[in-house]
Amino acid sequence: MINFKAPSGTKLDATEEETARLEGMIPNIVSKHDMNMIVSNIGVNPGFSALYSPNSGMHTGFMQVALQPDHTTSSFTYIKEVKQRMSIEMPELQAFFSTGSLVDAVLNMGSPVPIDVRVSGTDIDSDYSLAESIATRIRAIRGVADVYIPQDIDYPSLQLTIDRTRASELGLTEKEVVSNVITALTSNQMIAPSIWIDPKSGNNYFLTVMYKEGQVKSIDDLKAIPLHGANISQPTRLDMVATIKQFNAPTELDHTQIRRGVDIYVRPEQEDLSRIAREIHHILDTTQTLHGVEAMLLGSVESMNASFRSFAIGLILSVVLLYLVLVAQFRSFLDTFIILLAIPPGVTGVLVALLLWRTTLNVMSLMGVVMLAGIALSNSILIVEFAHHLLKEGMDAQEAIVASCRVRLRPILMTSLATVIGLLPMALKLGEGSEAYAPLAQAIIGGLTLSVLLTIFLVPAGFLLAYREKA
Repeated sequence: MINFKAPSGTKLDATEEETARLEGMIPNIVSKHDMNMIVSNIGVNPGFSALYSPNSGMHTGFMQVALQPDHTTSSFTYIKEVKQRMSIEMPELQAFFSTGSLVDAVLNMGSPVPIDVRVSGTDIDSDYSLAESIATRIRAIRGVADVYIPQDIDYPSLQLTIDRTRASELGLTEKEVVSNVITALTSNQMIAPSIWIDPKSGNNYFLTVMYKEGQVKSIDDLKAIPLHGANISQPTRLDMVATIKQFNAPTELDHTQIRRGVDIYVRPEQEDLSRIAREIHHILDTTQTLHGVEAMLLGSVESMNASFRSFAIGLILSVVLLYLVLVAQFRSFLDTFIILLAIPPGVTGVLVALLLWRTTLNVMSLMGVVMLAGIALSNSILIVEFAHHLLKEGMDAQEAIVASCRVRLRPILMTSLATVIGLLPMALKLGEGSEAYAPLAQAIIGGLTLSVLLTIFLVPAGFLLAYREKA
């Protein structure tokens, strides 16, 4: 997904030409084998359809580039190449790239990016100036790919001020004046919808009234619009009851609950959000703001931090509860501690695997840690439980733990190997959509491999130290 915008006030024809240039550039970058289709959308329609478009004016647009399901080159590689070409050949356009994934939009709390800095205040000009200052500092952060402010505050606009006294003297109301202007410039579909039913087919059709396209070409033409009303017999001109002046207006106004804000979209080059988020937090903390102005960090970064806190609490509680359950089952605090010796090697294996695969510690890899804890402990339980069974049969501690490891090694290796082989396609990102779940598989594979290798030494050593008096 490529969101782009030309300078404010650019006509729709010029935006269309820029879009055509961009559409011609992309097939020269994306290989024929990987290219599927390109769909572009420019401008905005002053109707209900505007609700479903991120465009906010004639100078804005977005382009969706669909790759083939079996594309050989990563979409992020194409994004980097298209961005470089645009910066050289089309520097007049501000562009922002995203994957366009619905899953990403859900994880980002509706935002198209994982990091969304929102500046909220009461003065839109001051808020936008502060947002530009923060965006300039964010662009200097290493690892930031795109920084984009979707709102504009300098869109050329016209302000219509109605003289209510003069209008009432001529028999017009404010609503009638505005209705005449809207009908002339767009249509009366929104303010006075009329439906005609075809008697033959029964289909419903909207009947709309509007001026011929291109009839209002200047401000003088706008001032000469005739006004009709229920209480007047002869129409009057718009400039008889209203004044029109030019000014710069915002293209869109975004609100969080009832507070207006300006957004700064930040797209990182890689998956490491924590470092960039920390540096952005430092920028926000060291930025001087006016009274009543607030800058906050939104997007999936906030949900990621909340998830990390929840996982940390959940992991601690799960280990504590697991310890208590094992104490109740084995009727021994010591045996339970010996069994839990399998967890540290597993966590170490997770960290080593993530470093080797160059994967960050994220929600998926933390889920892998939780799943790994259960698998690793089951191997320890097999060894300790069978060793106690042999102790009861009269063996000493050393003979019992050696025999237990020898007997239980085969089922431990078989189950662990089956788990590792089953998760390999996901860890190697071979299946479609496996990129999202790859950290989970990588964490389990690394943790389980190291845990199996060390558990057969650590757990027996701990058991032998604890019961050496029975040797």
